[in-house]
Amino acid sequence: MDVKTNGNISFWYADIGGLPQKRSPLPGDRTADVCIIGAGYTGLWTAYYLKKANPSLDIVVVEREFAGFGASGRNGGWLSGGFGWSREKYLKTSTRGAVVDMQRAMAGTVDEVIRVAETEGIDADILRADNLTVATNQPQLDRALEEYQFYLDWEMPPEQIEMLSAEEAAKRIRIANVKGGFVIRDMARVQPAKLVRGLAAVVERLGVPIFEGTAVTAFEKGRVTTDRGTVRAPVIIRATEGFTAGLAGEERTWLPLNSAQIVTEPVPDALWEQIGWEGHELLGDAAHAYCYAQRTREGRITMGGRGVPYRFGSKTDINGQTQQATIEALHAILTRLLPQTKSLRIDHAWCGVLGVPRDWCTTAGFDRQTGIGWAGGYVGLGVSSSNLAGRTLADLVLGRETALTGLPWVNRTVRKWEPEPFRWLGVHSMYQLYRIADEREFAGLAQTSRLAAIADAITGH
Repeated sequence: MDVKTNGNISFWYADIGGLPQKRSPLPGDRTADVCIIGAGYTGLWTAYYLKKANPSLDIVVVEREFAGFGASGRNGGWLSGGFGWSREKYLKTSTRGAVVDMQRAMAGTVDEVIRVAETEGIDADILRADNLTVATNQPQLDRALEEYQFYLDWEMPPEQIEMLSAEEAAKRIRIANVKGGFVIRDMARVQPAKLVRGLAAVVERLGVPIFEGTAVTAFEKGRVTTDRGTVRAPVIIRATEGFTAGLAGEERTWLPLNSAQIVTEPVPDALWEQIGWEGHELLGDAAHAYCYAQRTREGRITMGGRGVPYRFGSKTDINGQTQQATIEALHAILTRLLPQTKSLRIDHAWCGVLGVPRDWCTTAGFDRQTGIGWAGGYVGLGVSSSNLAGRTLADLVLGRETALTGLPWVNRTVRKWEPEPFRWLGVHSMYQLYRIADEREFAGLAQTSRLAAIADAITGH
C-alpha cells in the first residue's frame, strides 16, 4: 500500500495549506502570574478560561514546537464528550453520584466547545453527528449489548443511546457483515488542526503570548526553565499529555501510547451512494483493538487505530511518521469494514501519542502548596475532555469551589508506570493478546475470547 505522504505531522495540516510558521520563542527571562507548559488543547483551554475569568492575569504559554503539534493536531476529530474510563476506579475514592456528575460534565463539553467556537469565530468544520459502534461477529455483538446496558445502568438518558439491528446499522453505513450495534447521539465531528489553531489565535487576541520553539528543560515551584530563558510564576500548569514522559522527573507518570491514522483520497459521489454514511457518523467497532473513523468535510474517510502501540523508553515519533506495517493494518481494517473502498488511494498516514495513566483514568489537579497544576492522561478522549480540564483548572487556580472542582478526577493520584523493560513488555503483550483475540473471534469463536481479559489484567486496563 503506497501512501503519498507519511508523517509531516498529520493530514489535518495538509488540509489547511501546510504546517504553520512558528511564533517567536521566549525572548529571555520574564515573570508571569501563570506559566502554561504546552500549547495543545489543554493548555490553550486553560489560558482561555483563566483570561476570560480574570483579564488582568499575566499568562504565558511555552511550547517546544508549535501550537497543535501533538495530539491536538493529529487526533481523529471526535468531539465525543465520552467517558471511556473505569467508573469503578473513580468509585474507590468517590461516590456513584459524583461519578455520574463527572459523566454528565464530560458530555456537556460538546455543547461548550461548539458554543465557544461560534462565539469566537473558530471555523473547525464542526458538525453534530451520532457515534455509531458496529459489531461484525457474535462476540462483538454481545459486547455491544453489554456496553449499551452498561450506559443505561450509569444513567445515560435513554433517548441518547439506541441499540440497532443489523438492518438499522446498515441503513446508516453499509458495513460488511454487520450484525448490529448501537448509536450514541449528541456528539460532533471536528477538524482537529483547525480547532487548535483557531483556539490559539483566540487566546493570543485575549493577550496571552504563546512562545513557540521553546523547550522546557525543568520546572519546579515558581520556576520554569527553558532553552530560551526562565519564567518565574507562582502558578505553573503542566499540559503536556502524551509528551509528559519527556520532562525530567515525569518519565513514568503517563505512558505515551501510539495511535495512527490513514486518510483516503476524496470519495466519488457514486461510491458514497454505495457506502451510505449520509449522517456523517463517527464510526467505531466493538473489536478489542478498536478503530475510529470519520467522514471529513471534503468527503474523505479517515481510519485510525493503535498500530505499534508503544515505543521502548517512552520514545515518541518523528513528526508523525508511522510504520509501513501500521499503514497496511489500518488499510486492512478499512477494507474489511468497507470493501467498497478497496480501489481508493491512501493520500496520507500519520501517528501521534496520547497519555495513559497507570490505571487508565484521566486526572486534573492543582497543588496549592507548590502552585503546580496538571491535566491529561485522556486515553484518547482529549478533544472533549481537555475542555473540561481547562475549565476545571481555571477554577482551581482561581481558588473557586465549584461543581467542577468537586468532581472525582480532581487531585486524584495514581502510581507510576513500571520501569523498562516491564512497561514495554506489558503494553505490547496486551495488544498482542487483543490482536489474537480479535482474530479468533473473526474466525468464528462464539464468545468473547478470554485472552482479552488476560490482556486487561496485565496492564490494569
